[in-house]
Amino acid sequence: MSSTDSIFSAGSPARQVTEPTAGAKAFTDPRAVSSYVSDTPRKVPGLADLHRMATLLLDEHARKAAHILVVGAGGGLELKAMAEARPDWRFDGIDPSAAMLDIARQVTASHAERIALFEGTVDEGGAGPYDGATCLLTLHFLDRQTRLHTLKEIRWRLKPGGVIVVAHHAAPDGTAGLWLERSAAFANRADAGRAGAAASAKAMRAHLPLLAPDEEEALLREAGFSAPALFYAAFSFRGWVAIAD
Repeated sequence: MSSTDSIFSAGSPARQVTEPTAGAKAFTDPRAVSSYVSDTPRKVPGLADLHRMATLLLDEHARKAAHILVVGAGGGLELKAMAEARPDWRFDGIDPSAAMLDIARQVTASHAERIALFEGTVDEGGAGPYDGATCLLTLHFLDRQTRLHTLKEIRWRLKPGGVIVVAHHAAPDGTAGLWLERSAAFANRADAGRAGAAASAKAMRAHLPLLAPDEEEALLREAGFSAPALFYAAFSFRGWVAIAD
């Protein structure tokens, strides 16, 4: 990946019905995804805590032997974290990138008996019904129409009262530029300076169809979820939890 690709390539797109973004295209190249496991914690503030929070939010409404849908499961980091924290849960993970799924299989090998991985989009995944779902570092690749479709497909697969947890880049206060620049600076631990962060932020803005927080919450409601609530905020990253109606 180029330096400008690196920050917005965290995550793997759940569905692409339009031309994929430059960041999304990187996930089809095994060489480009080889550093995903080591790079992503550097790019996403508090990634391990995000995974822990997602687990706790799912746990509030899930039964002990819960069955969880993980959309954009390539890389396997959230799968590994949740499987370690909840030994009674089972997981179905879906991702369109074969290369990213290969990484997920390696990362989650010690929990393989409880994790089923599928190549494809959420439309092509299992019917459920699931007790909860996550979609982390993924939806920022998708335009509004495709996001809505993806969220509706997830909702259709959840039991009533099931929880969805999402987190991705957004446009806080409707202004993405400065917050993306801050995220890029955080990701670049080599401290390349403000100019380098600004260049990365410009590339991200060109390729990621980001939404303002109120648009994000409206989309969750339109897809059939209620009570969307913000639980995670870190520079340009935002995370919400909502309940399936």
